[in-house]
Amino acid sequence: MISEVVMPQMGADMEEGTVIRWLKQEGQPVERGEIIAEIETDKANVEIEAFESGVFSKILAAEGDTVDVGTIIAVIASPDEDVSQYERATVGAKPAEAKEAEQAQPRAGAERPPVQPKQAPARTNGRVRASPVARKLAQQNAVDLMQVKGTGPDGRIVKRDVEAAVAQKTAGGQRAAVEAPAAVVGMSRMRQAIARRMAQSKREAPHYYVTVDIDMTEAERLRHQLNDAVEEYPRVSVNDLIVKASAMSLSRHPIFNTWLVEGEIRQHEAINVCIAIALEDGLIAPAILDCQAKSLAEIAQASRSLAERARTGSLKPEEYSGGTFTVSNLGMYDVEALVAIIQPPQTAILGVGAVRPSPVVHEGAIQKADLMKVALSADHRVTDGAQGAQFLNEIRRLLENPVALLV
Repeated sequence: MISEVVMPQMGADMEEGTVIRWLKQEGQPVERGEIIAEIETDKANVEIEAFESGVFSKILAAEGDTVDVGTIIAVIASPDEDVSQYERATVGAKPAEAKEAEQAQPRAGAERPPVQPKQAPARTNGRVRASPVARKLAQQNAVDLMQVKGTGPDGRIVKRDVEAAVAQKTAGGQRAAVEAPAAVVGMSRMRQAIARRMAQSKREAPHYYVTVDIDMTEAERLRHQLNDAVEEYPRVSVNDLIVKASAMSLSRHPIFNTWLVEGEIRQHEAINVCIAIALEDGLIAPAILDCQAKSLAEIAQASRSLAERARTGSLKPEEYSGGTFTVSNLGMYDVEALVAIIQPPQTAILGVGAVRPSPVVHEGAIQKADLMKVALSADHRVTDGAQGAQFLNEIRRLLENPVALLV
């Protein structure tokens, strides 16, 4: 059975991806679930798994090629299957279109008309088409890719084009304007994606906000007790407690575990909590999958693994694109509060500030407590303020009575 490997969509707004490296060569055997390639998206490098076992029969997108989401980039088949209908010229076709291309193939002996590959402009919707090597070289030398003419396939900017621009710049071909000197800071592909998604979210989603202070005194005491009792990995962080509490609250308030897609509310059974991770080029938020089935220790371990693999570019597709709710925590930067922007198609996000010692009044007396300010940002098209308050108060109840997180 022929299995078509396509460029996956790692997020609702992803339109294209770049093949960085093939880990299999044509003719080699491949097992279901085996990593076969690395791709570059707007936000990170991601590994692709094989969905079927067989022979890695044909590569349709070479390393460095940028192709649209849904494009067939390789073919896995049985040893005796004919994959001659898949040619490099079909790159750019979606799976259904590839079948049409197969039906249009001439019979044996017939003259085969030349087929032109899909042409793609060097710039699409304001995004520059350039190879990963060219982008990295441009960033290192402060070269604006919008000013570089591409000489690669379909006008794509390749390494030699950036090298020529660097040489011209060094020779004095590009000078800052005398009247208004300013450094041009180019936007990375990740930064462009963040700008596009956040603008879309603020433009389309009517945000409302609910903020509470959570007394983390007991949660911090429990966390230290757990970490002192079990010295080996994994150690529990404040963020792990928040993720666990959020998952438990989402199971009781599932309307916040939703996507809004084309006017439809899609409620998910799996609770996949995204955690915001800062990278050099920007912020990504991959998901800890199936949090509803994970213990606090398992969430702590999954969180560490996710952060490490995000920084090394080895995230799984479902971790990158399957998130249903997000926790964005800036407490490690000693920020008092964070009011975050929802990342579509999700419908809510929790912004978290630092845990700070603060005076509180308890039974008429002033006492010291460890308070943490959290803010829920939610989509008013899907939920209302009263629902948001109930959901957030459930998170507060769990964190102020943290033994419940261990049950």
